[in-house]
Amino acid sequence: MSAAPTLVLASTSRYRQALLARLHLPFEVLSPEVGEARLPGEAPAAMALRLALAKAHAVASQRPDAVVIGSDQVADLQGEPLGKPGTHERAVLQLRRLSGQRVLFHTAVAVVRADQGFERAELSSVSVVFRDLIDAEIEYYLRTEQPYDCAGSAKCETLDIALLRSIESDDPSALVGLPLIRTSELLREAGIDPLLAPLS
Repeated sequence: MSAAPTLVLASTSRYRQALLARLHLPFEVLSPEVGEARLPGEAPAAMALRLALAKAHAVASQRPDAVVIGSDQVADLQGEPLGKPGTHERAVLQLRRLSGQRVLFHTAVAVVRADQGFERAELSSVSVVFRDLIDAEIEYYLRTEQPYDCAGSAKCETLDIALLRSIESDDPSALVGLPLIRTSELLREAGIDPLLAPLS
């Protein structure tokens, strides 16, 4: 029997690492070193899919015998992508814009195994409605959580939940950064079943 393939996460995001660990599969982590700039006229959902595939391919080119997972999340405000704010000031501006608005968080996952020509990508979109926020709430949230590395300044697994009025999703882990339902489906197609054939 041939050895099970190595599983590699093409992301240094601590959120995605924590999510993938929930599947109880041993995995390695490699940085994909992929630029995340938007292409001219690119829709947010298409951007998330493209970047997830690009990240998976970047690492698969180094590890062609491994099963590589790439993922990306883009916050979509009426067709405009909102990236990671990076700074407190940008996060304040983002959350002021998101106040009272419905936002789609598009989270894409791609699984690639280069030596077998396997490549699949799926998109999970989460609809989020923000409460009407006042500046004092925004400041408290940002000072407490510092979500400057999160798309749209949203970190739903913690205090961010108090900013929201509703969440609609068929994959609750997608909003955190890796849609585990779709990830599990793609891993099964690639030959790794988290329930039946965990990696050793």
